[in-house]
Amino acid sequence: MDSQSQNTSLQRLQNVEKRVVRVLELAGGVMDELANPAGPRKDLINNHCLDFMQLIKDIQVTLRGEIKSACEYRPFEKCDYSSRIANEICCKKLEYVISQMDGMKQTVDEYHGAV
Repeated sequence: MDSQSQNTSLQRLQNVEKRVVRVLELAGGVMDELANPAGPRKDLINNHCLDFMQLIKDIQVTLRGEIKSACEYRPFEKCDYSSRIANEICCKKLEYVISQMDGMKQTVDEYHGAV
């Protein structure tokens, strides 16, 4: 995973953390309102509950996306293995050709020495 995507992933997870804190604040606000001696204000509780549910949904979607992204299997992404292997094979072929040419040169030298 490159630095750019890691950075944005960390930023998304930090935003999730902030949303979790906000969810807890909303839940605490509802509990405070329910404990109000004058009685709970229905509109405030409804608003808090709607915000709570929306934040929970947003958190769930973001976390699922991050988990899916983290679990994707990309073994050869930005990998130079194929290029390196092709290069090694070419080097071995060249070494073989050079050894064959050395053998041919030796045979020619022996022929000229015998004649």
